[in-house]
Amino acid sequence: MFILANKFLETLEMYKLITLLFVVLIGSFELSAQQDPQFSQNMFNKLANNPGFAGSRNVIATSVLHRSQWLGFGDDGSAAISTQNFSIDAEIPILSGGLGLNVVKDNIGEFSNLGLQASYAFRTQLGIGQLGLGISAGIFQSGLNGGALRPSQSGDIVIPTGDVKGSNLDIGAGAYFNTQDLYIGLSSAHMTEPTIEWSNGQDYNLERHYFLIAGYFKELNSVLSLNPSVYLKSDGSTSQLDINTNLIYTNQNNNQMWGGVSYRLDEGLILLAGMDLTNDLRFGIGYDITTSSPLNNSLELMLGYNFKIKSDKSISKYKNPRFL
Repeated sequence: MFILANKFLETLEMYKLITLLFVVLIGSFELSAQQDPQFSQNMFNKLANNPGFAGSRNVIATSVLHRSQWLGFGDDGSAAISTQNFSIDAEIPILSGGLGLNVVKDNIGEFSNLGLQASYAFRTQLGIGQLGLGISAGIFQSGLNGGALRPSQSGDIVIPTGDVKGSNLDIGAGAYFNTQDLYIGLSSAHMTEPTIEWSNGQDYNLERHYFLIAGYFKELNSVLSLNPSVYLKSDGSTSQLDINTNLIYTNQNNNQMWGGVSYRLDEGLILLAGMDLTNDLRFGIGYDITTSSPLNNSLELMLGYNFKIKSDKSISKYKNPRFL
């Protein structure tokens, strides 16, 4: 009885910590749009922004997301912004942690970004959960197809006349703590604020970004659960906040279906839905409804697959969290 009471108190303290961090960060920054790619199903691709997440589950986890943003704004009626994200991570016991790989490709009109990050997270038990301290390193490449632009005034030396590209080293770091029912992560990307020099001599500067993710899993009954979460990203002067809630149905085969809604501050609502197609394969969809203009709506698709890791060692319950 005393053990259960202590565990409850520890979980309650962690929940209070999440609330405190949330309030402090919200009060520190003006909320508006951000430069890094945004994802509506952020609860399913935590490695994209936090290397401390690597190896936090007892599986080899893969995830692919495709996002079409501002549908109908492209020259041919397509999306003005198209983003793809691929991630894979696994626990590596011999390294006392986990390894991960994250690839993000972002096209904004004639402007393009490509990020490739390899991650390592040292994992250790902390109270009733586990803590991952991670670092990521890789390259960030940006480019602009200046020849496809249609400037209002010709001869502007600032606008490239052809396709220009450049790349530089990119480093990130993060901490991720989780129990079976709760998670919280703090991380930073572009820590060295690298300057990318395009092939025409112009510079493109990356701003350091900060991320907070937190969520809680509440079992309502034997088949229904509630998963509220928050996602905050900031460059130190402007920020973007998502408040998410998913209702999860779990059948007798332990497969799940979920539906929910997110509110993105100052932008609009996001409808979320998904299901486990098999025990290891899941599919999700997110549709952004921008309140300022219906033409700014966006569509996001997610596909994830988990490869089971065979192990003879006993797995503590906090090593297999519900957030998959």
